[in-house]
Amino acid sequence: MAGKGAKATATKSADKDKGKKAGGPVSRSSRAAPQEKSAPKKDVYQLFAEKVRDNKQLESRWAIMQETRVEYFRGKDFTTFIKNNPEVREILGPDKDLEVEDIVNTLLTKNLVIRCDRVMKTVRPGKKKLSSWPAHLEIHNEQVFTENDGFFAWMFLKRRTLWQTILSFVWPLFALAVCLFPVYPYQCKILVLYSCAGALLFIVSILLLRAAIFGILWVLLGKRVWFFPNINAEETTFRELVRFWPEKDEGERPKWTSRLFYALVSLLVILLLRHHAPDTDTDGDTQADSDEIQGSGYADDTRTRSNEA
Repeated sequence: MAGKGAKATATKSADKDKGKKAGGPVSRSSRAAPQEKSAPKKDVYQLFAEKVRDNKQLESRWAIMQETRVEYFRGKDFTTFIKNNPEVREILGPDKDLEVEDIVNTLLTKNLVIRCDRVMKTVRPGKKKLSSWPAHLEIHNEQVFTENDGFFAWMFLKRRTLWQTILSFVWPLFALAVCLFPVYPYQCKILVLYSCAGALLFIVSILLLRAAIFGILWVLLGKRVWFFPNINAEETTFRELVRFWPEKDEGERPKWTSRLFYALVSLLVILLLRHHAPDTDTDGDTQADSDEIQGSGYADDTRTRSNEA
């Protein structure tokens, strides 16, 4: 009995030793597995889309789609960009030799871009053709790539730049400074007042000068030329805001009768404003007369006081 108990004890100890030896490597492998899975690789098409969007050589614009501002590009511009920049394909790895159509279709499948269509599909009155860059878009029914009048909007958030990060900290400070305006010193209030008045005068001057140049060129040449950017536009970007040279006129040339009519109306308005404008010489004479009256009244008061004395 004692021998059997010793054998059983030895057998249990041997099984425990085998379990420990077998359990050691398994536990280490199980610990190493989460470390390998904790660093997943980013999708190559996501990297490709971010690289292409950050490249300034691909022309893009901003538009309104379902009450949201989106950045979009044209299909023909994307094809030209890929042909002129073949090094961008290297990001795709094994898919770098795919056709442009297959690449964009993959982007559409991964919801990195979406195909859009113009809202206004008819030519507006006074225009010869549809706008090359429409300001309002809608989702297209067929989500496939096409170069013929195909528009594609980016569906992912663009990486925040350094200036955007800095402005995100500056704007709250600016709002706080505006709230503390009533407790500013008098000199600071005067400085803010004149700065705001100067900015407002600058904006109004730009708008009036822009309208005057447009009216003169439209009446004389029949061309719709808008110098300076449209500050009042909702979809104006910073790049368009600093643009000075006008875009190409795509509209139909107006008739000479309408140009003559508006020229006569403008001339009539100018003559009416000049006729009702205050006369500078009359104002000077009136001021001199008032000064003379005040001087004579002062002299009369002086004589009266001297007589009473």
